[in-house]
Amino acid sequence: MLVKDIMMRDVVTVSPFATLRDALSLMKQHNLKCLVVEQQDPHDAWGLITYTNILKTIVAENGDIDLINVYDVCAKPAIGVGESLDVRHVAGLMTSNVVKRVLVLEDNRLLGLVTMDDIVGTVLEMIE
Repeated sequence: MLVKDIMMRDVVTVSPFATLRDALSLMKQHNLKCLVVEQQDPHDAWGLITYTNILKTIVAENGDIDLINVYDVCAKPAIGVGESLDVRHVAGLMTSNVVKRVLVLEDNRLLGLVTMDDIVGTVLEMIE
């Protein structure tokens, strides 16, 4: 099975200059646990921000979610894979790098997102 068979294509993005409050609002609005952080220019890297990133920052910094920007908290660059890669390789990559999400990119253009939940769900369907 290939990445393109399981990836989420409708990805919600957020500006790196948005506040953490803005990011949390987008997550809540779309019922998501992460957002893709937009590039600042076509040659820039993509990033990811998660609930966990935000919560750790708020607790560690006693941060004001209106004063801290997404750029200060996100993981950038995010790990990216191609849509023609076998899902087994992606699972290995995610496991060895201890990440739950990877971007699907083609020539640094965002195509989608794959999560560990997507992979586990697919494996469970195959078993049943």
